[in-house]
Amino acid sequence: MKRLQGFVEHQIFGVCTRIGEKLGIATSSIRLSFIYASFLTFGSPIIVYITLAFVMNIRKHLRRFNSAWYY
Repeated sequence: MKRLQGFVEHQIFGVCTRIGEKLGIATSSIRLSFIYASFLTFGSPIIVYITLAFVMNIRKHLRRFNSAWYY
């Protein structure tokens, strides 16, 4: 089960995991915060989550491009 969870977290955005690593907070508490905030504010944190996922994905591709450029 942990293997599946790790695969899903790595392949599907990984926003909560990345935030947790940067801030030193448990990933599960960040996920719960997103869920609760989404219910309380009628889904606006989902827009923030998708925006963060997009930015992280673009940064990952830029890092790959830059590392390939130097070789």
